[in-house]
Amino acid sequence: MKSFLFKAALAVAISPLFLWSSAKAQDNDGCSQATLNGDYAFTVSGQIFLPTGAVVQREGIAMTHFDGTGGLTQVDLVESSPNAPPPSGVSPTDPATGFHIHESGTYTLHADCTGTFTVNFNDMTNPMNGQPVSDQIIVASFVLSDHGHTIHTVVTSLTPAGRTTPANVLIRSDGHKLGSIAQR
Repeated sequence: MKSFLFKAALAVAISPLFLWSSAKAQDNDGCSQATLNGDYAFTVSGQIFLPTGAVVQREGIAMTHFDGTGGLTQVDLVESSPNAPPPSGVSPTDPATGFHIHESGTYTLHADCTGTFTVNFNDMTNPMNGQPVSDQIIVASFVLSDHGHTIHTVVTSLTPAGRTTPANVLIRSDGHKLGSIAQR
């Protein structure tokens, strides 16, 4: 009998701890435009499905700066599979790093920590003749997690440079906010 009473008392004493930790695990503090602020390092992976039936594999990295008010700037280095046809446009590159530069855009972050962003690849030229072409535009949906330190994206639209209609794509990326663990 004493054993039963002890177990019952112990269960009553510790059950609030389990309830609190369960509620805390489901707690969402919410997000605002300001939650997405700072520099994020991304890995990018996926495929572009061309109208010819060819599939172009893409792998890359990017550094994106979110300004906390809905604007972004970005540099990236994305490679295509060796059998890929030449791109319709080429972004300017940094001569020291080889990263594509002059990329900018906007983002919207909702209270539930989901959102979208658009990246415009500015100042693109035709690789064959060096003439300007319309910018490439990427639209992605994302989820922000870890109190704004991690972002997971899926490209929902990619309009290649010089074209007016989006290509069929299956591209995703994951980003992590730069800074030390102590700053979290």
